[in-house]
Amino acid sequence: MFGIREISLDEAHTLPRWRRPEMLLYVMATAMPISFATWSALLNNFVIDVVHFDGIDIGWLQSFREVPGFLAIGVIVVLWVMREQVLAIVSLLLLGAATAVTALFPSFGGLIIVTLLSSIGFHYFQAVNQSLQLQWIDKAKAPQTLARIVAIGSAASLLAYGLLVLTWKTFALSYEFVYAAAGLTTVAIMLAAALLYPQFRTREPQSKKFVLRRRYWLYYAITFMAGARRQIFVVFAAFMMVERFGLRVDEITLLFMVNFAINIAAAPAMGRLVARFGERRALICEYCGLTALFVAYGGIYWFGWGLWLACALYVVDHLLFALAFAQKTYFQKICDPGDIAPTAAVSFTINHIAAVFLPVTLGYLWMISPGTVFGLAAMMALVSLGLALLVPRHPSKGYETVLQGLGPLPA
Repeated sequence: MFGIREISLDEAHTLPRWRRPEMLLYVMATAMPISFATWSALLNNFVIDVVHFDGIDIGWLQSFREVPGFLAIGVIVVLWVMREQVLAIVSLLLLGAATAVTALFPSFGGLIIVTLLSSIGFHYFQAVNQSLQLQWIDKAKAPQTLARIVAIGSAASLLAYGLLVLTWKTFALSYEFVYAAAGLTTVAIMLAAALLYPQFRTREPQSKKFVLRRRYWLYYAITFMAGARRQIFVVFAAFMMVERFGLRVDEITLLFMVNFAINIAAAPAMGRLVARFGERRALICEYCGLTALFVAYGGIYWFGWGLWLACALYVVDHLLFALAFAQKTYFQKICDPGDIAPTAAVSFTINHIAAVFLPVTLGYLWMISPGTVFGLAAMMALVSLGLALLVPRHPSKGYETVLQGLGPLPA
């Protein structure tokens, strides 16, 4: 089924354009959001309307969902018996299948189990997908190509959301039907990809050992903080839209559509900006914006600011998140080529350390003071800004942080 033919990356240019490695990355970037975006769009309404969740319940669910991300380091063990490309396809098949049956388990326990399965597929795919991107994409074209992948993923999400907005009320769709349609679409796309694309042999053999290098410390720190403050947005921003402002499925989905429509247009431009101005400036811009954004989110609760501001902030956050691929290109410039796969797994675990305990912990705080939750996110964004200031203007192997430029020159 997988890998009808094996071909090296150097030979891939002889294939038709639609069968080349970057096109497979685009196909996977399309297949994943169809399931994940639909799951995200329906989740808050589903758990409030059907399962009757409160802030504590959603915190527990999201914490359980992040456990596979914390255990993404196990990807290295799986790679002892399975190639990265195969694991990416299998992971998306699992994500699609679990999404398809989500609404069939409308209870706290059932939703936890199905969410764990879909999360394994999602997080293991994200870990190996990052590795494949950095191995298959040339460094000189990485910002532009990664931005194109973001735009394609946004377009797939936009399509899923558009169909949901147009059909949810018109045809009185059920949660069961929508989840099943989205999940099975992802499954169908990945089964076709498994049959149509050859196995691409990388130039540099990837280490199958756990890699944790001291010189990557800044990348690890940025990754950890990004995971911590991002969880607050992912868990509580959309939940706030439903709980505080009462948005319906079609309304919250319309907001998501606006997000991704803007990302389709903006992501390629951001890729060009990162290529021109570098990762340091891109990350500084992202974290300055996020600090202000989370303070404003807190103001919605502290000062009673309204729905339109909340929606605008939600759109701006997604726009800033498009700059996050600067973390990948920074690592691509400083790493040993053979470290890409194991470090992708390690960084995913680091990214999800806080994600395991933050949602459930802040779920309890949310019941007391929702604004304080966003205030903590602003503080985390400030810490991330401090780390971004340590990224060199032109990072490279041996020059991973600006602190190295302060020492004596080598003899």
